[in-house]
Amino acid sequence: MTDAELVERCRAESVRLLERNLSPAGILAATPGARADSRGYAAIFGRDASVCAIGMALSGEPGLEREAATGLATLAAHQAPNGQIPKFVDPRRDEADFWYLGCIDATLWWLVGLALLDRLRPRRGLRRRFARRVRKALNWLACQEHQRFFLLQQNEASDWADIMPRSGFVLYTNALWHLVKQLYWLPHAEDTRRNANQLFHPFSASLAEYRRARLLAHYVRGRTRNRDLYLSFVNFAFFGDEGDVFGNVLAVLCGLADDAARHRTLRALERAGVNAPYPVRSVCVPIAEDSFLWRPYMSRHRQNFAWQYHNGGVWPFVGGFWVAALAAAGRRVDARRELVALARANALDGWGFNEWLHGRTLAPSGMRGQSWNAAAFLIAHHAASARTPLFGTAIPRPTRR
Repeated sequence: MTDAELVERCRAESVRLLERNLSPAGILAATPGARADSRGYAAIFGRDASVCAIGMALSGEPGLEREAATGLATLAAHQAPNGQIPKFVDPRRDEADFWYLGCIDATLWWLVGLALLDRLRPRRGLRRRFARRVRKALNWLACQEHQRFFLLQQNEASDWADIMPRSGFVLYTNALWHLVKQLYWLPHAEDTRRNANQLFHPFSASLAEYRRARLLAHYVRGRTRNRDLYLSFVNFAFFGDEGDVFGNVLAVLCGLADDAARHRTLRALERAGVNAPYPVRSVCVPIAEDSFLWRPYMSRHRQNFAWQYHNGGVWPFVGGFWVAALAAAGRRVDARRELVALARANALDGWGFNEWLHGRTLAPSGMRGQSWNAAAFLIAHHAASARTPLFGTAIPRPTRR
């Protein structure tokens, strides 16, 4: 099978998987079955459904395009009174779950999903349809924002890497927050971008004027392993330098990084080998059990030891955004090459679309039939060939009549 044939086969398999995982309430996280049901994957997840909505809208399949927003509507119907979008909704019990310390990124992804679907199909009018719920979601996020840094604050283990110790100001979350600010014309977007660069990459940014920022940077300078990457998080007197791949990729894709920083970041990730042989590992250097960042919960279900799960496993879904970031940086030849490698990862285990692979042995792990693997491949496929990037620039503000 040629590379072109493999890519086309993966595109077709991705469409079939999404069609198989579609329910009346929206797209399920994984293919239903006894194991998926017992592990809670037969549910509508905030972040998964939003990523899938984008991929479905790009699929070229009328049925998937028509149902792209169904999961977003289910999530909206279970929005908390304070505006938070749930981590997931179990449609069988009609029950929403908001995670142990709260799930901050489901709300961000939900907003991104609505806006990007409107960009692809303006006649949907999703932001108008859900205007009241959008206002509540934005207000809830604003309540998590630091009033001088204009960055979101969060607990540890409360975003997609839900058994990792990132807390305080987290790169991944604030890359999405910057994108939301662009998509919804929110104030202080430039302050968010500037402060993110000063905190997460204090080695290249100008010295912050705000004395609190100078203090946080003081603990970071001279103590990091890879100065070409953004830090995964910054807290009062400690930080993460494990090399959060998804956070750095989103910094490129969501506009936190300028042109020089985009190329610096992508080259640093390549030097760390995160894309070999499959895109991409979740971290450059896993957190070891003897690290001060190690938490007892990371051994829950023996899941997050080094080179596993969020602590160094290979996530094909993140690989889709890696391809999109390469394309957004103008590296289209590299993006097309990585798209082939991503197709190979999804093809493992008989087109298993496995949740993650062991970072060293590459053994397929987690749940088979992951919807967002398929959707992220469709996003990557679009990014590798499209002239205009889907992420990054704001949707024009509608004119008033």
